[in-house]
Amino acid sequence: SLAGKPVSTAKATKATKAKADALKAKKAVLKGVHTKLRTKVRTTVHFHRPKTLKRMRRPKYPRKSIPSRPKLDQYSIIKHPLTTESAMKKIEDNNTLVFIVDLRANKPQIKQAVKKLYNIDVAKVNTLVRPDCKKKAYVRLAPDFDALDVANKIGII
Repeated sequence: SLAGKPVSTAKATKATKAKADALKAKKAVLKGVHTKLRTKVRTTVHFHRPKTLKRMRRPKYPRKSIPSRPKLDQYSIIKHPLTTESAMKKIEDNNTLVFIVDLRANKPQIKQAVKKLYNIDVAKVNTLVRPDCKKKAYVRLAPDFDALDVANKIGII
C-alpha cells in the first residue's frame, strides 16, 4: 500500500494522471505551445478601471403588460379537412386524413393539433404548399386507428 491507500486506487490515480498528461500533450501538438495572442486594439489613451459590479435588475414596471399568447393554437392550425376524391382515396387506401392547415404551422405542431382535436395517434405528417398558397397536410394515422372511422366521426364522409 502507498501511504495508507490500497494499491488498486493508487494505480487508478496514476492512470488518470497519465491520461490527463497525454491529453495535454495532444493539445500542445495540435495547437502548438507558442500561440500568438491577439492584442486588444486600444482606441483611447486614457485608462479606465473596468466596471466589475453587476447589479440585479429591479424594474420599476414590467416591460410587457401581459405575456404573449401562442400565435397558433390547435384551432387556428387546422383550418378544415379536405373532401376531394383523391383525399377520400387516401383515407381508404393509406389510412391518411388530409387537412388544409395554417401556412406557418410545422409538422410537429400539426401532429399535436390533430392529437388534441380528434384524440387520435399520428404516425407521420407530410406537408406541401399548394399553388393557391394554402398548406395541405397528409396525416398518416397510427396502425391501431382507422382513418375511415375517424373521418365518419369528424363528418368528412
